[in-house]
Amino acid sequence: MGHEHSHNHGAGALRAGARHQKRLAIAFGLIGVFFVVEAVGGVLTNSLALLSDAGHMLTDVIGLGMALAAIQLASRHARRDDAGHHTFGLYRLEILAAFVNALLLFGVAIYVLIEALRRVTDEPEVLGVPMLVVASLGLVVNLIAFALLREGAKESINVEGAYLEVLADTLGSVGVIVAAILLEVFGWTWVDPVVGAAIGLWILPRTYRLGSQAVRVLLQAAPPGTDLPGIAADLGSLDGVIDVHDLHVWTLTSEMENASVHLVIEEEADGHRVLDQARDLLQGRYSIAHATLQVEPESHRGCDELEW
Repeated sequence: MGHEHSHNHGAGALRAGARHQKRLAIAFGLIGVFFVVEAVGGVLTNSLALLSDAGHMLTDVIGLGMALAAIQLASRHARRDDAGHHTFGLYRLEILAAFVNALLLFGVAIYVLIEALRRVTDEPEVLGVPMLVVASLGLVVNLIAFALLREGAKESINVEGAYLEVLADTLGSVGVIVAAILLEVFGWTWVDPVVGAAIGLWILPRTYRLGSQAVRVLLQAAPPGTDLPGIAADLGSLDGVIDVHDLHVWTLTSEMENASVHLVIEEEADGHRVLDQARDLLQGRYSIAHATLQVEPESHRGCDELEW
């Protein structure tokens, strides 16, 4: 009857991320290796600033790893239909990893702040020159990763997130370098715990933001800023639609918003036309590319009687 309903969504975004997968993997390898170097260096030099920056670099490793995993899982899902019990694919693994990441980072930040308070009064000996060498190498690694991801950040939100992680860590490396120079030149031992605490405080709000976003997704809450009454009103204003109920909007994983809704239409209304108009409305006005729409004739009974 001339009506076609396509369910192929997100291919452009997938290609954008996949194009930069190799650079993302190189950045992941570089930062992963140097995280170990910086953590060991922080222990050997007794530098809290270095240990704090290593904790921050750990966020980069996990963030880059999740970005790579998201591209891999999306590519696998795009190549074949998921079978078995994973009817939504494995996209939620990214969100679970983000939640675990937030818990880990929260613990790291609290430890750094407590240790910083102790060190301000104890003034432990810190090896400034080795600390400066390790921090300088860390800055070089971050700048390389920064250059690798800069182009991809313009095309893929997934890569952009990893890019911003590396940018933040670059600033952390600069802070450690400044602390090492001041320690060597002026002998200010208090600089190391102060910089360490500053990096810890830098991690905390990002940790809270990451954790709260993961919890919202896991609880299937509507994405921030979603105007549910507005969506219902716009759908109800379509020709032939007389009622809208059971409207749900949630996030499956990053960049993947979903919706489901029941549309009650007039008996003589064209269900195909209503379905197409509703789909175009959700995608064009609200950027919801995947929607499950149930069209019900006015005489239908029962679907609006559910209590949840």
